[in-house]
Amino acid sequence: MYHTVLCLVVVCCCCCSCLDNGVALTPPMGWMSWERFECNTNCDTDPRNCISEVLLKETADVMVRDGWRDAGYQYVSIDDCWLARARDSTGRLQADPDRFPNGMKHLADYMHTRGLKLGLYEDVGTKTCAGFPGSQGNYDLDAQTMADWGVDMLKFDGCNAEVAQFNIGWPAMGRALNKTGRPIVYSCEWAQYMRFKGAKPDQPLIAKTCNMMRQLTDIYDSWDSIIGMIEFFADDPDNFSSQARPGAWNDPDQVVIGNFGLSPDQERVQMALWAVMASPILVSADFRSMRASSRDILLNKGVIDINQDVRGIQGNRVAIVEGIHIWTRPVTPGGSFAVAFLNTQESGYPQKLHITLADIHIKENVYYDVIEVFENTFLGYYKPDTPLSISVNPTGVYLIRVSPSRKHKLKLIMDFANSVLYPDRL
Repeated sequence: MYHTVLCLVVVCCCCCSCLDNGVALTPPMGWMSWERFECNTNCDTDPRNCISEVLLKETADVMVRDGWRDAGYQYVSIDDCWLARARDSTGRLQADPDRFPNGMKHLADYMHTRGLKLGLYEDVGTKTCAGFPGSQGNYDLDAQTMADWGVDMLKFDGCNAEVAQFNIGWPAMGRALNKTGRPIVYSCEWAQYMRFKGAKPDQPLIAKTCNMMRQLTDIYDSWDSIIGMIEFFADDPDNFSSQARPGAWNDPDQVVIGNFGLSPDQERVQMALWAVMASPILVSADFRSMRASSRDILLNKGVIDINQDVRGIQGNRVAIVEGIHIWTRPVTPGGSFAVAFLNTQESGYPQKLHITLADIHIKENVYYDVIEVFENTFLGYYKPDTPLSISVNPTGVYLIRVSPSRKHKLKLIMDFANSVLYPDRL
């Protein structure tokens, strides 16, 4: 009897630790405040750019007006610094009353009536990274508070906590969110902080607990930061790519397209690689004043389709050929691939590459439609051994989609007939 009870307890604990919310079946898309607006609380001197109800509402309105929502960008997420400095008299979290005078329930309702979703931030430790109240010791209460407000995403940071708390806190908040019954996307920085502390992340457990899994440090608005993150995902320590699937996505952090540090080619690199890596696309930029070229990259339907592919397979770097880093990701329909050719060199002239699909492990003996994605240009029908020539700018990318041609059977028949009737033409 003792062993039976013990087994039941273990089973129940394991199940309660697993995420069971039915959300994030494709990588979440939306807007995030941090990289662009950070912890700007100076609303007296900078009212349009401080972390406030005004910023969130104006961003939401632009997302509806300019087509972001309809393209799939659903989440409007606040990072740190939305909180009041202390909990209320009942111990609940509360928003800063000056910057969010109507509270978070009102802000969530504002988003929902516009077909958008609200994301908030908290921390596994005693305080957030900016020193506001953390959730340690209050996981159930804070999860219920978020649910009562109508929050749709929670980013859970890892400041001001010891390693021992990591393996307690993140699962505890996951269980607490499950118990509320509200489907809330759960974004964890668990693996990142384990690495910071010199500990090895338990990737399978993290993937069972979280919808989004931060693996490394914050992204900044620079090429060095972007390419450093891409190289980390290419190295794939702990084989974390194997854990990616619908409902659990490895997160290389925010997309900074539309800010100040990247060239147009480098902006394409981030968009293309985040799509191939099956990563969340949470843009930290000012949608209210974004230049048209950046907006066009972020709204590119072909790239978004790759990112949102329902198979949920994370792409990997499969080769480096003549200095070009080649990434592939299997996508639908079956037998199709997204392929990114990345030139990491920062100077020189465009790098030309002559390659076949077979060289990058696309070998099924059919004809493939090959499309350049950013310009939606049809490049032709290719068999695995047909030479493909491309040119990639320095710190640039060339992104193609390779799909078995619907006409390939007819073309194979025609090729066979020609080989019989006109053998001298071969």
